[in-house]
Amino acid sequence: MSSATTTPDQARLERTVPPMGGLSGAILRLELRRLLRNRRTVIFTVVMPVVFFLIFGVGQKYSNDNAGHGNVAAYVMISMAVYGAMIATTSGGAMVSIERSLGWSRQLRLTPLTPVAYLAVKMLTAMTMGLASVVVTYCAGALSHARMDSHLWLVTGLIAWVGSLVFAAFGLFMGYLLPSDNVMQVLGPVLALLAFGGGLFVPLDQMGSTFRQLAELTPMYGVNQLVHAPLTGASFDVLWVVNVLVWLAIFVAGAAWRFRKDTARV
Repeated sequence: MSSATTTPDQARLERTVPPMGGLSGAILRLELRRLLRNRRTVIFTVVMPVVFFLIFGVGQKYSNDNAGHGNVAAYVMISMAVYGAMIATTSGGAMVSIERSLGWSRQLRLTPLTPVAYLAVKMLTAMTMGLASVVVTYCAGALSHARMDSHLWLVTGLIAWVGSLVFAAFGLFMGYLLPSDNVMQVLGPVLALLAFGGGLFVPLDQMGSTFRQLAELTPMYGVNQLVHAPLTGASFDVLWVVNVLVWLAIFVAGAAWRFRKDTARV
């Protein structure tokens, strides 16, 4: 006669952590579908950058002016792709705020999915949305008046996408820090200010020295300089990479800190 009672040893076996902590293509697809159901997110991350590019980069008197190894339209296209990727990755990371309020993250802790795998899923989802924003914006540029050396389409696109990792970490940090009811309402204006302050909308060489010095301290500065340098032919500065790595470390540390505090309450 078998016993219906589950022993502690059996319970531990049943909850054996699967490979990669439970990270799989299935859960990644689930997260992407959940994010894509949010029409506001799709509009702001995919549609809006293209609209801004068509307004400010196409059909203007300066669109075909030289910008180094391409034209100004390509410069604007790169800027809008970075902006779209920044919004996309931040939104993907900040989704944890809504999940916490709905109890979804608490439910996931009852599954074999490890905390590290959970954060990895969020980062991968955010970066996938960021890649979509870059690709769509670059397609709009290729079909219009954006012109630059052939290899720069790949180089600048990769830099724009990889650089958005900073804002995926930023989104995670803010998702654990801010309440769910207004997380994106707060982050929207903040991202616009960061983009402007980092010289994404207006080239820093057209700003005063004080503004340029302040811009060097913003999270967007390093990414902005790195992604435009191949096009403009600007000399590489290691401080751009330092800026990216420092802000990435700050946001990752902040997200880890808030994550530990959040899980400690369970």
